[in-house]
Amino acid sequence: MIELGFVIPGDIMLRTGGYIYDRHVMTTLPNFGIAARHVALPGSFPFPPEADLAETARILARIDADTPLLIDGLAFGAFPAALAAGIQQPIIALVHHPLFLETGLEAAQQRHFHALEKAALAHARAVITTSATTARTVTEEFGIPANRITVAEPGTERGERALPRVATPDKPLQLLAVGSIVPRKAYRNLIAALDGLADLPWTLTIAGDDTRHPDETTALKAQIAASPAGARIRLLGALSNAALAELYATSDAFVMSSLYEGYGMVLGEALAHGLPIVATRAGAAAETVPDGAALKVEPGDVTALNAALRRVIADADLRRQLADQSWSAGQRLPQWRDTARRIADVVERVAREEQ
Repeated sequence: MIELGFVIPGDIMLRTGGYIYDRHVMTTLPNFGIAARHVALPGSFPFPPEADLAETARILARIDADTPLLIDGLAFGAFPAALAAGIQQPIIALVHHPLFLETGLEAAQQRHFHALEKAALAHARAVITTSATTARTVTEEFGIPANRITVAEPGTERGERALPRVATPDKPLQLLAVGSIVPRKAYRNLIAALDGLADLPWTLTIAGDDTRHPDETTALKAQIAASPAGARIRLLGALSNAALAELYATSDAFVMSSLYEGYGMVLGEALAHGLPIVATRAGAAAETVPDGAALKVEPGDVTALNAALRRVIADADLRRQLADQSWSAGQRLPQWRDTARRIADVVERVAREEQ
């Protein structure tokens, strides 16, 4: 059994795509001969104060020098060059999506994160990304050769197929959006797009953590309250796996308004339930969902999002066609064992190089 330190900042139980990915990988790696031990870092990343950087250095220094470290990019991408260079263990970097592409950063912050991540990744023996799109970004933006990068897409658990139906005024179409309320998810664009669809029968449920960015949550709630369709929209906050699965299975269409995704795990879940999809071409999301399963629009284009939603809500035949393609694609998605196997192969290779 190969020992691995899986270095993750913050509360690993948070229901975000990155933490869900990390939890599944950590619990599945032992099936492939990798004993993954959680190494917890302070929760201030990617904006750590000096005290937390010093604590991070102390935590990593206590680990045996020959133990490979799989370091989550939420932390590693924010490591100063001196901290990354001082790590004695072989490093495998896990990049969910580059930090400089996070929505809401000022230009100076973007340049800061770009420089930090480029310098840190230069010290990694190998890089794992969650999508081919992110792999290309890592090569193009940070100069990491493609032969040092492995793509390990998130696993998707098989789900109960949602049954297509015809919407009526008494039984409106149930639209579903899933993801934390943060600026990058652009839920305010979604509400603006739906404002012009009051003549159609629909409701929208948004399920996702509403505590990560209080200002965005406040602004979204105010927008919903002022919307002519506000009574049709509900925010449920973070939900259990069972509650989410039930939502997917009982919804009629899935919508994602995000400005950038390193993969888009919620899109995989929508495919696994055979939901017709309206989504932005946000980063890897353009590739995660096959064209036949979704209507795709450019990120930030509210007019195009409005038009795509109108088509899906009004056209039952279109929804059925999209749903069939969605269900078919969902059955071909990798599962978590596939994800862990690809990561285990990288860990084994790096461990052999140390011997």
